[in-house]
Amino acid sequence: MNIPKLIAVVGAIGFCSHIAASAAELTVASPDGRTAITVSDAGGNPTYTVSHAGEVLLEPSPLGMKLHFADYTRGMSIDAAKTTTDTTTVDYSLAKIKRSHVSHRAVRAVVPLMKNGKRVIDLELHVSDSNIALRYRIYRSGDNLCARVESEATGFSLPEGTTTFLCPYSKAHTGWMETFPSYETHYQADAPTGRNGEGVGYTFPCLFRVADKGWVLISETGVDGSYCASHIEAAGDNAYSIAFPQEAEIHGVGSAQPGIVLPMATPWRTITVGSTLKPIVETTIPFDVVEPRCSSAKQFTYGRGTWSWIIGINAASEYDVQRAYIDFAAAMGYESVLIDACWDESIGYKRVEELARYAAGKGVGLFLWYNSNGYWNGGKGGPYNKMHTMAARRAEMAWLREAGIRGIKVDYFGGDKQLIMQIYEDILTDASEFGIEVILHGCTLPRGWERMYPSYVSSEAVLASENLRFHQSECDNEAMNATFLPFVRNAVGSMDFGGSTLNRRYSPNPDRGTTRRTSETFALATAVLFQSPVQHFALTPSCLTDAPVWAVDFMKQVPSTWDEISYIDGYPGRYVVLARRSGDKWYIAGINGTKEAMQLTLDLPMLAAGTEVQLYSDDAALNGRVSKVRTTKKQTLKVEMPVNGAMVIVAPGRGN
Repeated sequence: MNIPKLIAVVGAIGFCSHIAASAAELTVASPDGRTAITVSDAGGNPTYTVSHAGEVLLEPSPLGMKLHFADYTRGMSIDAAKTTTDTTTVDYSLAKIKRSHVSHRAVRAVVPLMKNGKRVIDLELHVSDSNIALRYRIYRSGDNLCARVESEATGFSLPEGTTTFLCPYSKAHTGWMETFPSYETHYQADAPTGRNGEGVGYTFPCLFRVADKGWVLISETGVDGSYCASHIEAAGDNAYSIAFPQEAEIHGVGSAQPGIVLPMATPWRTITVGSTLKPIVETTIPFDVVEPRCSSAKQFTYGRGTWSWIIGINAASEYDVQRAYIDFAAAMGYESVLIDACWDESIGYKRVEELARYAAGKGVGLFLWYNSNGYWNGGKGGPYNKMHTMAARRAEMAWLREAGIRGIKVDYFGGDKQLIMQIYEDILTDASEFGIEVILHGCTLPRGWERMYPSYVSSEAVLASENLRFHQSECDNEAMNATFLPFVRNAVGSMDFGGSTLNRRYSPNPDRGTTRRTSETFALATAVLFQSPVQHFALTPSCLTDAPVWAVDFMKQVPSTWDEISYIDGYPGRYVVLARRSGDKWYIAGINGTKEAMQLTLDLPMLAAGTEVQLYSDDAALNGRVSKVRTTKKQTLKVEMPVNGAMVIVAPGRGN
């Protein structure tokens, strides 16, 4: 690629940033100079190219959009003279993401896109080391004060030889109770480009391996009720483009094309690149470019909890069972209990109030399941129609606050249209006002919502633990499927998986149900690998007597919020090892998703040479054990992971 020579330009806020221009193209580089985006207007068709460490990872890819009154994909030009740039420091604290404090520099640029000599769109860029975010700011045109976005041209053209790690977007009204799409399909490792999932594309985030040149993770952030959520669809052998929801979603109600008020800015499309997977796993770009949409008078806290549904299903939503789970949570030192579907009928509102008072006396809060309902949802299970209108939702949240309920889990959304994005925004905004934490299930990918909405906690948006209960094949492939998640789904947002069971079977009857194939150490490892600020683990009261003491003791003290993340090793679909820090203690977890035992030498620069650590490991028969070992003078440690096995290291270390 012919990248123009970079020159320094004084930005709007007095810092220096990096931008270079010619008659038809300009380049914006990251503060470290290794990541660059080049925008071109050659032939009147705006495109962009992305490079990292001298390698082209995205070839010329289209930009622009079509509105109902104008085509901003052709006959366009860049006004380089009016392009502005500055360098900013991104600095914020957020307890519920992978890194509690974020601080780094980024280059911002605003590139005017002209048509017929008039400025009609700005391309806004945010470029930090290994990360690029781009969006459009659309201006009024003539008497048009609003617009319907017919399509976006934004595309992603990968070099020849790229392989994919993608999750198919589901066809509308398929799956459980016709509630898809809800981002609950499997990833496939190193699949070729040129496919189109189940015929309707792939969900964000999307991971690509560009031969031996590097990795690319593509997603979006900053979506609220002013736009729809998007995904990608195949646009050629090695190319993909932004796709809007299917017209058939939510029973065909509402347009798949977003309606916008002018002027406005679209959601951000994010691109994370790296020579290795480290920038992919550690990225914070989904949160770096968004701002809070509302406030809350309540200071939310997070933590661990128990959850009866995964073992007992709806029958467990019964007063005595939930009281036993509250006692269990207290014994584990956990902060909450999630009471799942149908509690309104099997327990009732008055007795739930009793349970809330009982739990509060033990230092435990309650989360309650809700059906999102409305015309978009045919899923069974109550409470029904409590979240679908402002009047019903706010009345219910007033009761939740009065009853001392800590949070809600709202399920069954089934679509990405703008109408459903408005429902998400309404629930999260109202919950922030009433001081109620929100977990979402049967839902879309969170798109920066951790920072946008104080009440937001986590989303499912993954083929989660419930499938282990219903399908033995999911148990058989649990380890392999789990190795994708830190690299893709969990890389861009909190993930409510609901796993880490120590029961051998997913059933209250130990002689029935699907059988777990993974080890107890594996359960411990996923409690670290899967990030969510509230973790409702698939543990049962029987674990206190039936599970290994060392495993239960670990689950009593494992954190759910983290100060730092560090990628160690891995490959999606094969294995993963990463480290998370809470306070002055590091938790380093790894799982093996292959069909062969693994021996690894881990580089652990966060631990001093000769540090004594606790090592949780498995033998070939998946019998777990705990031992004390020391890191070498080179700050390394040799570990083994059998098939379906794992390892966890707990150690004091050096933080930021």
